Amino acid sequence: MRCVFVNIRCRPGTSYTVAENIALREIHSELYSTSGPFDLLLKLYIPEGEDVGKYINDNLLDIDGIERTESTLTFKAF
Repeated sequence: MRCVFVNIRCRPGTSYTVAENIALREIHSELYSTSGPFDLLLKLYIPEGEDVGKYINDNLLDIDGIERTESTLTFKAF
């Protein structure tokens, strides 16, 4: 499994709905509301062999209210 963090910016007034829709899909390890340029921080584990971009596109980006995302890939835990 590959750990990936995804910052999510939502359209104004939709962050709770977006978070609820993410939770219903049960793809995340952790999901937080955040301050700053993004509204939500999602931690997920992508199965080995899956294309990261396609996995995120297929499982997350069709949720209404998501305006922009920024993904951070991880490499090694210390």
